[in-house]
Amino acid sequence: MTYAELLQKVRDYTEVDSNVLTDSIIEDFIRDTELKIFREVDADYAREYATASLIANTPYLDLPNATSSSGLTSTRRAIIVRSFLVEDSNQSPTTKEYVEPKDTSFIFEYNSTGATGVPKYYAMWKETTILMAPTPDQAYNVQLSYIYTPDHLSATNTTTYLSDNAPELLLYGTLVEAYGFLKGPLDMYKLYSDKYNVAMQGFALEQVGRRRRDEYQDGTPRIIVQAPSPDKSN
Repeated sequence: MTYAELLQKVRDYTEVDSNVLTDSIIEDFIRDTELKIFREVDADYAREYATASLIANTPYLDLPNATSSSGLTSTRRAIIVRSFLVEDSNQSPTTKEYVEPKDTSFIFEYNSTGATGVPKYYAMWKETTILMAPTPDQAYNVQLSYIYTPDHLSATNTTTYLSDNAPELLLYGTLVEAYGFLKGPLDMYKLYSDKYNVAMQGFALEQVGRRRRDEYQDGTPRIIVQAPSPDKSN
């Protein structure tokens, strides 16, 4: 489903033309729905990776899309850090260790001794910056796994992962926003709210259930089939 198709469907379902539901108004509904879905489901389409080299004697690392020479290389802005990996090329072979998350108070106490070395701990210093301990003593390579806010559906970005793979979820969520805006019949608002919730359950099952399984490790999902016991009297 494209951007133009979604706009037309919203107007067809609500029976309201573009004089009331303008493109910009519906686009706001779409964006609100996309952000709601983003916050409700840890979906794979919002996952990204970035790499960087640390700066020696600097305990701070800017997250992707932050303006700093010590930042990670990526055009997608990090919202949630999933994991933080540091490489130590001084070891043979090169070691790769995940850095453990801690509170900022722990990091400050650790660094108060002036210790330097391979970072073992990190904390979110602020929205765009990580604080590490110990302070890196050289330019170690790092990899960050994170969640970013996906690009939204618009006139210039006419398809997205959601519009291609979960169009019914995006449609029903947008209709809920539209009926709330129009102060339409409560039964219609509830209808599309219920449809949105059902579609969301299916999407969540796919993203955090089926897509996170491995048939080799977990086996193929099976449905129990109820069958009557055989009649042994014959």
